[in-house]
Amino acid sequence: MLKTTTAVIEGHQIENYLGIVVGEAILGANIFRDIFGAIRDIVGGRSGAYEKEMGRARAIAFSDMEEEAQALGANGIIGIDIDYEVVGQKGAMMMVSVSGTAVKLK
Repeated sequence: MLKTTTAVIEGHQIENYLGIVVGEAILGANIFRDIFGAIRDIVGGRSGAYEKEMGRARAIAFSDMEEEAQALGANGIIGIDIDYEVVGQKGAMMMVSVSGTAVKLK
């Protein structure tokens, strides 16, 4: 399935707009990653554990969105928007939300 953040897919004509599709993933942060992430914040550098979890959440959200589009008969998703949020008490969970328009391409 072709996916893009743009309103068109170059070289492809949109035959039909099938509707808005979404995917969301909310993952809890592990206390040990929280501790090591806080230490990393103090001393500087990247938190590989958090980056890995964000990547996993993004993959889940995209997969859910793509499944929803396929159920509508789409072979493309345009205008994709990706949002990241921290939710829950003391930001204990992270959420990735993706949305776009499912389309049938010629």
